[in-house]
Amino acid sequence: MEIKSFKDKQEVAKQFSAYFADLVKGKGSFHVALSGGSTPKIVFEELAREYGDTINWSTIHFYWGDERCVPPEDAESNYKMTVEHLFSKIEVPKENIHRILGEAKPEREAMRYANLLEINLDRVASIPQFDLVILGMGDDGHTASIFPHQIELWDATDHCVVATHPNSGQRRVSINGKVINTAKEVAFLVTGSGKSEKVDEILNKKDGFEQYPASLVNPKTGNLTWFLDEAAASGLV
Repeated sequence: MEIKSFKDKQEVAKQFSAYFADLVKGKGSFHVALSGGSTPKIVFEELAREYGDTINWSTIHFYWGDERCVPPEDAESNYKMTVEHLFSKIEVPKENIHRILGEAKPEREAMRYANLLEINLDRVASIPQFDLVILGMGDDGHTASIFPHQIELWDATDHCVVATHPNSGQRRVSINGKVINTAKEVAFLVTGSGKSEKVDEILNKKDGFEQYPASLVNPKTGNLTWFLDEAAASGLV
């Protein structure tokens, strides 16, 4: 595991974008699971601005680690956010964009998306393998859409699960922990002082840290990178 701390969100976006450009360079195909949230939004803008003309986007296939069960035009849609801040600014074939259908029946969509991953990705021990999974982390220590109150979904049999937000009750479709930990590379994008307590507990393995789904991210390849800003990393020694 590698922990990288930078001055602010913009620097995190800059450094992650360089990391991403290096990962995809020269690859015949590259399969990445995207994250939602405020930090990925800045990252997508940086990627489009600095690498829009230099990355060969036709070789990259885009998926999502999770999606809210809302239509694609809804303001809360992770897909909509990615279109606005990345896809609308680069040349990427439509057939390379594999969205979770947030408007579909959640259980049926989780099954469909799991089948899609099995078809499109190589598999390791029957589990689909992404080249890269990008993750965020909530103030409660959740990642993708695996929340502490449903941490058992992490080891679910199905590659994709239906989760429920603990406060709003909103349903979400998410990849499970086995898929996350099978990826060749996993990168956390975590910024802001509101995340510092959980970052400290998880990375310093303080008492009770295992209750947070983000603490369970441990890819079998060992290739895990945390991209933090100074505010999120402020609790680390």
